Amino acid sequence: MLAGEPDLKVIGEATDGEEALELCRRLSPDLVLMDVQMPRMDGLEATRAIKAERPATCILVVTTHESHDYLLEAMKAGAAGYVLKEATKAQVVDAVRKVLSGESPLNPELAIRLLKELTEKMKIEEELAAPTPRRLPEERPEQLPPGLLTPREVEVLRLLARGQTNREIARELSIALSTVKNHVQHIITKLGVSDRTQAAVRAVELGVLVTE
Repeated sequence: MLAGEPDLKVIGEATDGEEALELCRRLSPDLVLMDVQMPRMDGLEATRAIKAERPATCILVVTTHESHDYLLEAMKAGAAGYVLKEATKAQVVDAVRKVLSGESPLNPELAIRLLKELTEKMKIEEELAAPTPRRLPEERPEQLPPGLLTPREVEVLRLLARGQTNREIARELSIALSTVKNHVQHIITKLGVSDRTQAAVRAVELGVLVTE
């Protein structure tokens, strides 16, 4: 499906999660299409392992169903989104190109729902793990380092996390499309992530994302 696309190059194929991790170490791919059901190491475990070693590598999970719980776990593991196994060639290529160009492969409504669920889940986990009132400084929730993102970049981050495309963000903020693309790339670089989906997940972890 991808080999004939002039702007895409398939550089490897793995039979299981462990081989996928080893290939990523050797080949340094820009993007991985990650199957879910695999022997030795499944898709989620492989995604976590690859993102831990190569955070700049984008990962699209290949799945047979749109389970919100599973997609939530995939996002937490580091995935940029998903591709259905029944997807057409055009849909697969479109998803790959979107991620590589800095856009989100997720449906906007689904992206918002997943981020809201992630926010609530993290709040619950934080409350359950909360220590006694004598909390030590090093145990405080992680926060965005002062000055890491500019006020405009925070605006862009919140809008992209709501599922807006670069073009929609440009209209919302009355700025040029090229300026939005630059802001998105700066956000991804500063947050140390691979794509806009993971930028939104990181924003949730840092407490700077407001989902309405």
